[in-house]
Amino acid sequence: MNRVAITGATGHLGSNLVRACLAEGLAVRVLVHGGDAELAGLDVERIPGDVTRADTLDALVTGVDTVFHLAALISIDGDQGGRVPAINVGGARNMALAARAAGVARFVHVASVHAFKQRPLEVPINEGRERVSGPNALAYDRSKAEGEAAVRAVFADGLNGVVVYPSGVIGPTDPRPSRMGRFFLDLAHRRLPALTPGGFDWVDVRDVVATVLAAARLGRPGEGYIASGRWASVQELARIAESITGIPSPKWTSPMWLARVGAPFMTLGNRLFGVDPLYTSEALDALEANHALHHHKAAAELGHAPRPIEDTVRDLYAEYAASGRMPAGWTLPASPLPVATP
Repeated sequence: MNRVAITGATGHLGSNLVRACLAEGLAVRVLVHGGDAELAGLDVERIPGDVTRADTLDALVTGVDTVFHLAALISIDGDQGGRVPAINVGGARNMALAARAAGVARFVHVASVHAFKQRPLEVPINEGRERVSGPNALAYDRSKAEGEAAVRAVFADGLNGVVVYPSGVIGPTDPRPSRMGRFFLDLAHRRLPALTPGGFDWVDVRDVVATVLAAARLGRPGEGYIASGRWASVQELARIAESITGIPSPKWTSPMWLARVGAPFMTLGNRLFGVDPLYTSEALDALEANHALHHHKAAAELGHAPRPIEDTVRDLYAEYAASGRMPAGWTLPASPLPVATP
């Protein structure tokens, strides 16, 4: 692997992957659709294009040996006028077809654990879990399952590829920031009046990047690998953040029924002000996800080794402090405070 192409390079995971590839001395080519401030100062070749337009992708994939396809539209608010399936399904298919036509040696499709059916909740999820389907499935979850299926159809027709399924990605090098980055910033600035119920499986972005790179080198053709961390409630994340920053987190967690009543009004209010909502009814569905995402296969074959969430959150706040996004006068304590129990 010497020359790589990356889609979704301006996202949280993608910008971390770009930096990791450059650190390894790889030549990096990225697909740029819109701004690329997240890649400022990086020595990458920028190719203008759009994954939904197959005719713009040849210049990206020609002459590279590995393609990392990360581009996706994450949505907790429906299919956004058809944009979610257009990007997550049609865009994934377009990229796989372009890579096959260009004779790319390896294609890494970064999917999501959202592609798996979460229920039954008492049964742990592994790579063999049934994928979500049907009109009642959340638009984003269905798109990730259908996008994977579209890519696997191209695998079956000759493309050498693997699939990686990250869980909830958190961690540093998050300049935009991501939705979870906003959550941690809002905690630091005490902008959250209450916490939402539920939780998810969280994994450090750097650990996912390491596993994505290992998948390119070591993954068995056609195989998929869950890159998860561990489940933690929103309350636990807030307690961890408080132990690191010393800034009090909200003491009240809304019951699920009340959060669901309020979600449509919060979504409407955010739309009126042009703000991406922090939580919606769909986000609450995601926070009632399965607690056990097994990454045994990725650990055994790719060396996937997620670090403690506490280390991830501390590094994220250190980055926010260095970039001036923490409250005025705040400095990172030398050691964390004890984590309060609920």
